[in-house]
Amino acid sequence: MKSFDQMCKRLKEMIDLQRYQHTLGVIDTALRLAEHYRVSVEKAKIAALLHDCAKGLSKYHLLRRLKGSDIVVDDVELSLEPLMHGPVGAIIAREEFGIIDDEILRAIRYHTTGSVEMTLLDKIIFIADYIEPNRQCPGIDEVRQMAFIDLDQAIILAAGRTIIYEINRHNPIHLRTVQMRNALLERVKRNDKERL
Repeated sequence: MKSFDQMCKRLKEMIDLQRYQHTLGVIDTALRLAEHYRVSVEKAKIAALLHDCAKGLSKYHLLRRLKGSDIVVDDVELSLEPLMHGPVGAIIAREEFGIIDDEILRAIRYHTTGSVEMTLLDKIIFIADYIEPNRQCPGIDEVRQMAFIDLDQAIILAAGRTIIYEINRHNPIHLRTVQMRNALLERVKRNDKERL
């Protein structure tokens, strides 16, 4: 594995300045969340740094990276470039940056759609990508506050807003995102009942 500074240098060559600024915001947010939720700060830092490493690739190059890899994507991911960069990012993190930690690779892989079985690191990278300081969208301050109170509730809010946004743009919604949101809703309800 390369040093963090080496990874930063290489990443700057792969993505544009605006995307790199976003990445720095995700790193800062992920580190604060990792400390708050007692998750490996080092893993959060690397996953946050590399989460968008495939973002600058064309659809042609995204497909080329997927071909022959061990990562399986579905038809929705194949049809939408914004969803493809997560799985391809995991490939690039492993092949070009030497990341072998499955938790880090998984967090990169699922940072766009989420998954039903999200780890705490998955959740941190997913929500850090949504709430980092450079992002502005309606209701984001509520999600930012909730992220440090109840991570599941913050993801439910973020996923719900993302789903509505994509519906309004007449875009497909990845079933994994809907399933993730539903699973988190069920978990929150179950936890609420147990507290009573």
